[in-house]
Amino acid sequence: MPIQKASLVVFAFLAGLLLSVAGPSKVWAVEKIIYMQAMEPKGTTSVKKEPFTGNTLPAGGGYVIKPPTKAGKWQVSTYVFSPSQVIVRKGDRVTLKILGLNGAKHTVTIKDLHPQLFIIKRGLITSVSFTAKKAGSFQIVCAEHPPSMTGEIIVLDR
Repeated sequence: MPIQKASLVVFAFLAGLLLSVAGPSKVWAVEKIIYMQAMEPKGTTSVKKEPFTGNTLPAGGGYVIKPPTKAGKWQVSTYVFSPSQVIVRKGDRVTLKILGLNGAKHTVTIKDLHPQLFIIKRGLITSVSFTAKKAGSFQIVCAEHPPSMTGEIIVLDR
């Protein structure tokens, strides 16, 4: 048998052995670093351009509407995670690096993936790491800004 063919056979045997011992989820698991922002998009206009809606938005702090000022300016805003959806695979080691852009503080949970509360503050990057141990959809929730400041981590099976 030529040397190249023998090397290929040995490589295939060792790869198969590795897969049978470690299992595919351990062999293919990767380290994922995902950059996110905790932010507050805003829209501002004047009553000359658009009449004030006067609508009430859902309670909780996630939505804010400010009535017209003396100068006639009014504003609407919402708090969100960007991106709001993250997709990883079961077995991946995940690190979220979340920059606080708006809001003095966000007390956040990721149910079933990261049991400890963590706090995101304006101007700082908060790093949160976990291993995606089971497939499913997991909510990222800010306690100060419901109902809008939620996100989702989707963990796909391998």
